[in-house]
Parts: sequence; structure tokens; C-alpha cells
Amino acid sequence: MALAAVIAYFIATGIVKARDAAHGDAMDSLQRRFDETIAKVRAEVKAETGEMLKERERAFAESSGASIGRIVNPLKENIAELRKAMEDGSREQAERRGELKQQIRDLMDQSEAARKSADELAAAFRHRGKVQGDWGETVLEELLASQGLREGVHFDTQVPITPTLRPDLVLHLDDRREVIIDSKVSLTAYMDYVNAETDEEREAARKAHVDSLKRHVRELAAKDYSAHVAPPKVTAGYVIMFVPVAGAFWTALDAEPGLWREAAAQNVYITDEMSLYTVLKMVKLTWTQIAQVRNHEKVFKLADEMIERVGMFMEQYEAVGEALKDAAEAYDLGKEKLTPGGQSIITTSKKLIELGARNNGRHPVKALAERN
Repeated sequence: MALAAVIAYFIATGIVKARDAAHGDAMDSLQRRFDETIAKVRAEVKAETGEMLKERERAFAESSGASIGRIVNPLKENIAELRKAMEDGSREQAERRGELKQQIRDLMDQSEAARKSADELAAAFRHRGKVQGDWGETVLEELLASQGLREGVHFDTQVPITPTLRPDLVLHLDDRREVIIDSKVSLTAYMDYVNAETDEEREAARKAHVDSLKRHVRELAAKDYSAHVAPPKVTAGYVIMFVPVAGAFWTALDAEPGLWREAAAQNVYITDEMSLYTVLKMVKLTWTQIAQVRNHEKVFKLADEMIERVGMFMEQYEAVGEALKDAAEAYDLGKEKLTPGGQSIITTSKKLIELGARNNGRHPVKALAERN
């Protein structure tokens, strides 16, 4: 039994080894085939990859060139346009610089001419009383226009009230009351005060300015414009002395605060532009109230006329009704005369026709009878 087991063991061992050897050969064969396949696949992949890379390189080069062209070409065009615009701008800037220089030269010439004109105007204003008077009248006219006051209605200018007295302006406070406004105030001393270079010159000019205003107040008080206002007009009893430059007015008041009281005691009221504006505002309000009253009177008058006309219309309307009533009664009476039968006109006419009278063909009695 032992020998048989040993023999069996060796036989089994031999079979296993033979099988293992066969398996090893098969595995070696498979490995060789696998290696050959892998080598072929690698070669094919390498060849295809190389070709694909070359194709991709060519496509990338072409696309990159086109893309770069699309980017660079507009950039080149923009740079060219920018260069052209800069060149044009440089030329325009040079031209404008030349024009600006010419404008500056013209402006300097105009400024010099304006300075000379201003100097001439200041000299004329300082030494010519008429220029100052015209200036005062101009400011006064602007104030009147600002309130809507109209010449010939609310005021009159340069109206002689005597052969020798011709005030600058007569202001109508209402339908009857009037006040005189004088604007011819000398401001020569005030101009000297403004242009003084030393305190001594300034003080002397200010005193001369105050004396000038006082002198003008005395002249207006002596003329007594208000005494020459002809009835039925009534004077306000005072004269307004208009100082067209507010600085001149307040400079004088600063030097002598009681100046306006002294003037008022002589029935002369000194005003500047601001205070006269307030006076004219009140005058405008007065005329507005007068206009409203007149409008109310016109409304009442029109209402009376309208009521009277309505009454007249009612009388005429009733008369027309009576006339229509009388006409209707006359019509009815006439119709009875034309109705056939009895002793009507139609019956009598037919009898005359039967006796031989000619019946008019254009207006036959028969047709008339048929209509009725």
C-alpha cells in the first residue's frame, strides 16, 4: 500500500509539473503577444499623435495668425487715426492759439478804449452839471417804469407850471393830489470825495458835498413848486429831492445825521433810490385801488344799463305778443269771409261767375275755394 501511494504521488507530481510547464509556456506566449500588441499600439499611437500634433500646430499657427491679425490690424488702424487726430489737433491748437492771441490783443485794445471812455465819462460827470442831471432823470425813469407807472397817466415830465418853473417830474398821487420830484442834484463834490487820495482831501470833499446838498435844498424851498399847482389839482405840500446815488445820500447823512430833518422843515424830502422806490410802490398801490373802484363803477353802470335794456325788451316782447294776438284775430275773421257757404266772398264770387263774369285763369276762385 505504501509503494502504491508513493508511485501515485510521483505520477501526480509529474502531471502537475507537466501542466505547470504547459501553463508557463502558454503564459510566455501570451506575454509575447501582449508585448507585441502593446508595441504596435504604442507605435500607432505615437504616429497618430505626432500627426495630430503637427496638424494641431498648423491649425493653431493659422488660427493664431488670423486672431493676431484681427487684433493687430484694427490696432494699427487706430494708431494711424490717433496719429492723424493728434496732428490735426496740433494744427487746430496752433490756429486757436493764434486766434486766442488776437482776441487777447483785441480785448486789451477794447479795455484801453473802455478805460479812456470811463475816464472821459468820469470827467464829464464831475464837471458837467447837465450830464449829472440827465443821469438822475434816467435813474428816476427806470424806477417809475419798474412800478408800471406811465407818463401822461401817472406822471408828467418837464411840464412848465409857470413861465420860469419847469420841474423835472410831476407825480400824480391820485386823481387830484400831486407832488414835484427834482433829480438835478450836483454830485461833483461827492466824486471828489470818492477819488480823494488823502484824509484831508476826503474830509474837505465830504464837507463840500454836504454844503452842495444843503444849497440845493434851499433852492428848491425858494422855488416853492407846490404853491403854483393849478386847481382843481391839489399839491402834497412838499418837494422830493432825489439823490440818484445811494452812496452820496448816506455819506451826507453820515456827516450830518440831521440833514434830512432840516430839509423836511423846509418842505423838501431827500430820498435815495431805495426810499423813492418805496414811495412809488405806494403810489402804484393807490392807482391800483383807484382802477378797481373805477372798474366797480363801470360794472354797476353796465348792470343798470343791462337791467334797463331787459325791461325794454320785455315791453317790446309783450307788444309783439299783443300784435300777434290781434293778427290772429284778424286772420280768423278773414278766414270766415273766405269759407264757402252763407254770405262769404267765395259764394258771391261763384254767383258772379255763373252770371257771366270772367274767372281769372291764373288765380281762379275755384282753386282758392279748394284751398280753404
